[in-house]
Amino acid sequence: MKKIIITGLALILLSCSGAQNSPSTKTTKPLDVNSYINSITSEELKTSLTIVASDEMQGRETGSEGQKKAGQYLIEQYKKNGIPFPKGADSYYQKVPAAYLNEKRNENLPDSENIWAFIEGSEKPNEIIVISAHYDHVGMKNGEIYNGADDDGSGTVALLEIAQAFQKAKKEGHGPKRSILILHVTGEEHGLHGSRYYSENPLFPLANTVADVNIDMIGRRDEAHKDSNNYVYVIGSDYLSTDLYNICEAVNTKYTKLNLDYKYNDRKDKNRFYYRSDHYNFAKNGIPSVFLFNGVHADYHKATDEVDKIEFDALTKRTQYAFAIAWEIANREARLVVDKDGK
Repeated sequence: MKKIIITGLALILLSCSGAQNSPSTKTTKPLDVNSYINSITSEELKTSLTIVASDEMQGRETGSEGQKKAGQYLIEQYKKNGIPFPKGADSYYQKVPAAYLNEKRNENLPDSENIWAFIEGSEKPNEIIVISAHYDHVGMKNGEIYNGADDDGSGTVALLEIAQAFQKAKKEGHGPKRSILILHVTGEEHGLHGSRYYSENPLFPLANTVADVNIDMIGRRDEAHKDSNNYVYVIGSDYLSTDLYNICEAVNTKYTKLNLDYKYNDRKDKNRFYYRSDHYNFAKNGIPSVFLFNGVHADYHKATDEVDKIEFDALTKRTQYAFAIAWEIANREARLVVDKDGK
């Protein structure tokens, strides 16, 4: 009887061992957030920015052929990385009609498009984190091309890298618990039109939108930081949610160790940057929002805002920081609590 029991046990153990070593058994890589952060590289950012902010795009004026070429490049990158357009959409475009773009002050703008890509959440797919940047700039003036490498070519290519990092995590079995909507908006230079259009015509209910992480100019330094580019201005993180402020602080301490500058977060700031970029169209609807910014420099809105002046070490680190913020929001147990009125 003992012999029969031992033989049976041996067979069970052999069977279990075989199942574990079977080539058809799925394995998931251990979670290493740093590996996704470090997948965001200077080389890839430079490759993309050299294209997005090239003369071929003719300054990416809202609705222009140059902007449409830049948009096509972005879509090609999402397709290449297997990142689809959002569920419920029929393409990578959210069309923004000329009538809408011109209704506040008629600047004779043609039809344009927001561009979106989507990484569906694994556990709470109906809760959405928006990561936004505007991909338009001011076009051409007096025969000169305003390439807008920093404004906002830097944010535009940051979104490509962030999306790629989330997609890499998903492929390795660590996709975000909440869904990520990558949103390249148009018409920012003419009055935040693209983000306003999305906020008024959202693909996903604003009630299900957990946060917006907005990136507008993160590739340079300003005069106040002439001795170091290891900083970023953080604007709006504490206006609506203590949770969001705490996350922005915590992930920086843990991963990126930038100097977080809150100078422009002051409600009395005369520049009013909080109201001047695309996050505001989310924040005014009660959605916790943070705006990452390197400040204004001598080439702001000039033809001299070129790729060769971008500091790619700073652009990389700030992009990694934005990813880390979005990662934490997407994967924490509870959604952000709105405990402030935004004023």
